[in-house]
Amino acid sequence: MGMVWIRVIGAWVVFLAAVGVARAERVLIAAAADLKWAMDEVIASHRQAHPADAIAVTYGSSGKFLTQVRQGAPFDLYFSADTAYPEALVREGLVPGPVQRYARGRLVLWSQSVPAAALNWQTLASPAVRRVAIANPVHAPYGQRAREALMAAGVWAQVEPKLVLGENIAQAAQFVQTGNAEAGLVALSLVSGPRRPQQGHVVLVPQALHSPLDQGFVLTRKGAANPAARRFAEYVQSPAARAILASYGFELP
Repeated sequence: MGMVWIRVIGAWVVFLAAVGVARAERVLIAAAADLKWAMDEVIASHRQAHPADAIAVTYGSSGKFLTQVRQGAPFDLYFSADTAYPEALVREGLVPGPVQRYARGRLVLWSQSVPAAALNWQTLASPAVRRVAIANPVHAPYGQRAREALMAAGVWAQVEPKLVLGENIAQAAQFVQTGNAEAGLVALSLVSGPRRPQQGHVVLVPQALHSPLDQGFVLTRKGAANPAARRFAEYVQSPAARAILASYGFELP
């Protein structure tokens, strides 16, 4: 019986160790919606080097993720479209920090129907365009910058009644893609790139018209204790990952 119990106990030790490794290899990421296409490719590239790391990502509004992290959501990494959000978490002592800046996003005017030559502030303000899509400025950095740009261009009063608000920048882009809005102010990374060929007409919004879209990520306390999460955080700053981000129009720090 003694040998049987030794075998049973040994089997349980091996099983529990395996469970612990499996858990350590799981990574849960909250990522700003403008990263959708680029992050999917970064994860696929990372998987080639670390096939055992099971990475799951949820895309959405940076501001809403900020609230969820504050409320204890079990994310390992938080990628925000605005460094101010993760920096607030560091100041509040909710994440260990530091915040790593990984890119600067670009805001664009995008339309499926309005030609590029006519895609400007005057056209957005004119009766020719009935609906303009932006992300909700209350919690989405791209929506905040879109509002700043419209105000700086002097057309906010004319465009505000036409606005269709997306919960995040990906939904705002979807409104334009499906024709529910004739034009929108969206992320360049969502309308161009190697896995997302440019559709419709795109005009870059001058960065002087809005605050920078400096984007940063941070490991949570849970992520800092997860070797797989730390590996992915390092990979995002590697030349291979940076090249992927650049291919989707992100400017690199």
